[in-house]
Amino acid sequence: KVNVNTLELLAARQLELNEIGSCNVALDQSVAFEPYERDRAMGGFIVIDRLSHATVGAGMIRFALRRSRNIHRQVVSVDKAARAALKQQKPVVVWFTGLSGSGKSTIANALEQRLLARGCHSYLLDGDNVRHGLNRDLGFTAADRVENIRRIAEVAKLMVDSGLIVLTAFISPYRAERGMTRQLLEEGEFIEVHVDTPLEVAEARDAKGLYRKARRGELKNFTGIDAPYEAPQSPELRINTVDCTADEAAERVLALLEARGILAAGG
Repeated sequence: KVNVNTLELLAARQLELNEIGSCNVALDQSVAFEPYERDRAMGGFIVIDRLSHATVGAGMIRFALRRSRNIHRQVVSVDKAARAALKQQKPVVVWFTGLSGSGKSTIANALEQRLLARGCHSYLLDGDNVRHGLNRDLGFTAADRVENIRRIAEVAKLMVDSGLIVLTAFISPYRAERGMTRQLLEEGEFIEVHVDTPLEVAEARDAKGLYRKARRGELKNFTGIDAPYEAPQSPELRINTVDCTADEAAERVLALLEARGILAAGG
């Protein structure tokens, strides 16, 4: 929504009476329109409640979202299968999700060391590291978190296309964005690992002091404190680091990869 005093864009899931927002609108069929600044009659619309027939909102259309009709995919001779065959492995994304301090990065790092020892070609995308470059322009509002995961999902897809085993360690708090990542990939290429460490345990660790700052109100939109975490409903693997060490957790992920035929049993 738009802060009418500062014109700042704020993340929001709904608008209250007289509030103004900026959003993407999806329709179930095509409609003819013109941008509002070019033609007010063709670029304006109202929203009507189906039950009461009352007008509940009004809007202005800026542009169509599908602006890439003149862009086509370039066919290349070397494809994912060829790249994977060269590396002698099956590409996959192992997506670690969980609260801050749950142990995602530690387990992913331990797993990558084991993959390296087996001669596998892998890459670990870590939530903190990507915010130093690729996603340095993003904050931690709901909208920025969604964009953060969207970018990572596209990068992971490119890495899978290059034949890599991709490990990602992100809080990734929303089911919809994790589901979107799964849909980007082919069947069997997305393995969701929920590092299901209880909030009180993750907060007790608090190696970076983030929970303390969030509790004092110094850190806004912190997952588990004043921002939600939507736990996976059916992950491929669920790990509670209260019951196992990071090395043991990494071995469990390895066993899953072997069971699914992604890695050869026993390395």
